[in-house]
Amino acid sequence: MSNTRESVLSALRRNVREKYDMPDFGQLKPITFADPVAEYIKKTTTTAGAKLLEMQPGDDINLKVREAYPDAASVASNIAGVSASVNPDTATVEELEKVDVGVIEGKIGVAENACVWVPQQMKEKAVCFASQRLVVVLRRSAIVNNMHEAYDRIASSTEYFQQYKFGTFISGPSKTADIESALVYGAQAARALTVVLVNN
Repeated sequence: MSNTRESVLSALRRNVREKYDMPDFGQLKPITFADPVAEYIKKTTTTAGAKLLEMQPGDDINLKVREAYPDAASVASNIAGVSASVNPDTATVEELEKVDVGVIEGKIGVAENACVWVPQQMKEKAVCFASQRLVVVLRRSAIVNNMHEAYDRIASSTEYFQQYKFGTFISGPSKTADIESALVYGAQAARALTVVLVNN
Protein backbone atom coordinates (compact mmCIF):
# COMPACT_ATOMS: atom_id res chain seq x y z
CA MET A 1 0.00 0.00 0.00
CA SER A 2 2.71 2.48 0.97
CA ASN A 3 4.70 1.57 -2.20
CA THR A 4 1.70 2.35 -4.36
CA ARG A 5 1.18 5.63 -2.56
CA GLU A 6 4.82 6.62 -2.93
CA SER A 7 4.89 5.67 -6.60
CA VAL A 8 1.85 7.86 -7.27
CA LEU A 9 3.36 10.80 -5.36
CA SER A 10 6.70 10.35 -7.14
CA ALA A 11 4.98 10.37 -10.53
CA LEU A 12 3.18 13.57 -9.60
CA ARG A 13 6.42 15.23 -8.49
CA ARG A 14 8.18 14.24 -11.73
CA ASN A 15 5.44 15.79 -13.83
CA VAL A 16 5.26 19.19 -12.13
CA ARG A 17 6.07 21.69 -14.86
CA GLU A 18 5.96 24.94 -12.89
CA LYS A 19 6.44 25.72 -9.23
CA TYR A 20 5.08 28.74 -7.41
CA ASP A 21 6.02 30.26 -4.08
CA MET A 22 3.42 30.29 -1.36
CA PRO A 23 1.59 33.64 -1.27
CA ASP A 24 2.38 36.15 1.45
CA PHE A 25 -0.85 36.07 3.42
CA GLY A 26 0.31 39.08 5.43
CA GLN A 27 -0.26 41.21 2.33
CA LEU A 28 -3.80 39.91 1.82
CA LYS A 29 -6.44 42.65 1.95
CA PRO A 30 -9.89 41.36 2.97
CA ILE A 31 -12.75 42.45 0.73
CA THR A 32 -14.75 45.49 1.84
CA PHE A 33 -17.90 47.13 0.49
CA ALA A 34 -19.13 50.70 0.22
CA ASP A 35 -22.42 49.54 1.79
CA PRO A 36 -22.05 46.22 3.67
CA VAL A 37 -25.78 46.08 4.52
CA ALA A 38 -26.82 46.42 0.87
CA GLU A 39 -24.26 43.79 -0.13
CA TYR A 40 -25.49 41.44 2.59
CA ILE A 41 -29.09 41.84 1.41
CA LYS A 42 -28.09 41.16 -2.19
CA LYS A 43 -26.01 38.08 -1.38
CA THR A 44 -28.61 36.66 1.01
CA THR A 45 -31.35 36.72 -1.62
CA THR A 46 -29.17 35.53 -4.52
CA THR A 47 -26.05 33.55 -3.61
CA ALA A 48 -27.37 32.12 -0.33
CA GLY A 49 -30.87 31.41 -1.66
CA ALA A 50 -32.62 32.75 1.43
CA LYS A 51 -35.50 35.19 1.87
CA LEU A 52 -35.01 38.55 3.54
CA LEU A 53 -37.62 40.68 5.30
CA GLU A 54 -36.97 44.10 6.80
CA MET A 55 -38.60 45.24 10.03
CA GLN A 56 -39.89 48.81 10.14
CA PRO A 57 -40.45 50.73 13.39
CA GLY A 58 -43.61 49.40 15.01
CA ASP A 59 -43.59 46.09 13.11
CA ASP A 60 -44.44 42.90 15.00
CA ILE A 61 -41.87 40.11 14.67
CA ASN A 62 -44.67 37.54 14.89
CA LEU A 63 -46.33 39.00 11.80
CA LYS A 64 -43.00 38.79 9.97
CA VAL A 65 -42.65 35.10 10.89
CA ARG A 66 -46.23 34.50 9.73
CA GLU A 67 -45.53 36.45 6.52
CA ALA A 68 -42.53 34.24 5.80
CA TYR A 69 -44.27 30.95 6.66
CA PRO A 70 -48.08 31.39 6.76
CA ASP A 71 -48.80 27.66 7.01
CA ALA A 72 -46.53 26.95 10.00
CA ALA A 73 -48.34 24.97 12.68
CA SER A 74 -45.60 25.20 15.33
CA VAL A 75 -42.89 27.72 16.17
CA ALA A 76 -39.88 27.20 18.44
CA SER A 77 -38.05 30.15 19.98
CA ASN A 78 -36.79 31.60 23.23
CA ILE A 79 -36.55 35.19 21.91
CA ALA A 80 -38.53 37.68 23.96
CA GLY A 81 -41.60 38.88 22.06
CA VAL A 82 -41.82 35.85 19.76
CA SER A 83 -45.00 33.80 20.20
CA ALA A 84 -43.74 30.21 20.23
CA SER A 85 -45.40 26.91 20.98
CA VAL A 86 -42.05 25.24 21.79
CA ASN A 87 -39.20 26.64 23.89
CA PRO A 88 -35.71 25.26 23.05
CA ASP A 89 -34.67 25.92 26.66
CA THR A 90 -37.14 23.32 27.92
CA ALA A 91 -37.96 21.14 24.87
CA THR A 92 -36.29 17.87 23.94
CA VAL A 93 -34.50 17.22 20.65
CA GLU A 94 -37.37 14.93 19.65
CA GLU A 95 -39.86 17.76 20.13
CA LEU A 96 -37.71 20.18 18.14
CA GLU A 97 -37.51 17.73 15.23
CA LYS A 98 -41.26 18.19 14.71
CA VAL A 99 -41.17 22.01 14.69
CA ASP A 100 -42.20 23.80 11.50
CA VAL A 101 -40.31 27.06 12.16
CA GLY A 102 -37.42 27.88 14.46
CA VAL A 103 -36.79 31.56 15.27
CA ILE A 104 -33.26 32.33 16.45
CA GLU A 105 -31.06 35.40 16.86
CA GLY A 106 -28.01 35.99 14.70
CA LYS A 107 -25.20 38.03 16.22
CA ILE A 108 -23.05 38.84 13.15
CA GLY A 109 -23.98 39.05 9.47
CA VAL A 110 -21.19 38.81 6.86
CA ALA A 111 -21.64 40.73 3.61
CA GLU A 112 -18.88 38.77 1.87
CA ASN A 113 -20.83 35.50 1.81
CA ALA A 114 -24.25 36.18 3.40
CA CYS A 115 -23.62 33.97 6.41
CA VAL A 116 -24.78 34.69 9.96
CA TRP A 117 -22.92 33.87 13.16
CA VAL A 118 -25.26 32.17 15.62
CA PRO A 119 -23.80 31.40 19.05
CA GLN A 120 -25.76 28.90 21.11
CA GLN A 121 -28.24 30.91 23.16
CA MET A 122 -30.59 28.09 24.03
CA LYS A 123 -30.29 24.79 25.85
CA GLU A 124 -31.09 22.67 22.77
CA LYS A 125 -29.20 23.96 19.73
CA ALA A 126 -31.14 21.42 17.63
CA VAL A 127 -33.62 24.23 16.93
CA CYS A 128 -30.97 25.68 14.56
CA PHE A 129 -30.77 22.48 12.51
CA ALA A 130 -33.83 20.31 13.08
CA SER A 131 -36.51 22.93 12.34
CA GLN A 132 -38.07 22.51 8.91
CA ARG A 133 -37.73 26.25 8.29
CA LEU A 134 -35.57 28.80 10.06
CA VAL A 135 -35.96 32.51 10.76
CA VAL A 136 -32.83 34.40 11.81
CA VAL A 137 -33.32 37.81 13.42
CA LEU A 138 -30.33 40.05 12.70
CA ARG A 139 -29.54 43.67 13.57
CA ARG A 140 -28.34 45.89 10.72
CA SER A 141 -25.58 47.22 12.96
CA ALA A 142 -24.25 43.66 13.32
CA ILE A 143 -23.37 43.31 9.62
CA VAL A 144 -19.63 43.35 8.81
CA ASN A 145 -17.74 43.28 5.52
CA ASN A 146 -15.91 39.96 5.66
CA MET A 147 -15.03 36.84 7.64
CA HIS A 148 -11.87 38.50 9.03
CA GLU A 149 -14.01 41.15 10.73
CA ALA A 150 -16.50 38.50 11.90
CA TYR A 151 -13.78 36.39 13.54
CA ASP A 152 -12.28 39.51 15.15
CA ARG A 153 -15.67 40.25 16.74
CA ILE A 154 -16.07 36.66 17.89
CA ALA A 155 -12.56 36.58 19.38
CA SER A 156 -13.07 39.83 21.27
CA SER A 157 -16.57 39.02 22.52
CA THR A 158 -17.20 38.38 26.19
CA GLU A 159 -20.88 37.46 25.75
CA TYR A 160 -21.12 34.75 23.06
CA PHE A 161 -19.83 31.80 25.08
CA GLN A 162 -20.85 32.70 28.62
CA GLN A 163 -23.27 29.82 29.13
CA TYR A 164 -22.73 27.54 26.12
CA LYS A 165 -19.51 26.77 24.25
CA PHE A 166 -20.97 26.39 20.75
CA GLY A 167 -21.55 28.67 17.78
CA THR A 168 -21.99 28.23 14.04
CA PHE A 169 -22.18 30.15 10.79
CA ILE A 170 -25.42 29.62 8.86
CA SER A 171 -25.88 30.72 5.25
CA GLY A 172 -29.12 30.02 3.46
CA PRO A 173 -31.16 26.81 3.49
CA SER A 174 -29.44 23.44 3.64
CA LYS A 175 -28.92 22.05 0.14
CA THR A 176 -26.87 19.47 -1.69
CA ALA A 177 -26.57 18.16 -5.24
CA ASP A 178 -24.33 15.21 -4.38
CA ILE A 179 -27.13 12.68 -4.80
CA GLU A 180 -27.44 11.84 -8.50
CA SER A 181 -26.77 15.53 -9.34
CA ALA A 182 -30.27 16.45 -8.13
CA LEU A 183 -30.54 19.57 -5.96
CA VAL A 184 -32.10 18.63 -2.63
CA TYR A 185 -33.13 21.14 0.04
CA GLY A 186 -33.09 20.24 3.73
CA ALA A 187 -30.57 17.42 3.47
CA GLN A 188 -28.65 18.45 6.58
CA ALA A 189 -30.71 21.24 8.16
CA ALA A 190 -33.57 23.65 7.44
CA ARG A 191 -35.28 23.47 4.03
CA ALA A 192 -35.83 27.22 3.94
CA LEU A 193 -34.29 30.22 5.68
CA THR A 194 -35.50 33.78 6.16
CA VAL A 195 -33.41 36.60 7.59
CA VAL A 196 -35.37 39.34 9.35
CA LEU A 197 -33.36 42.57 9.52
CA VAL A 198 -34.09 44.87 12.44
CA ASN A 199 -32.85 48.41 12.93
CA ASN A 200 -31.83 48.42 16.59
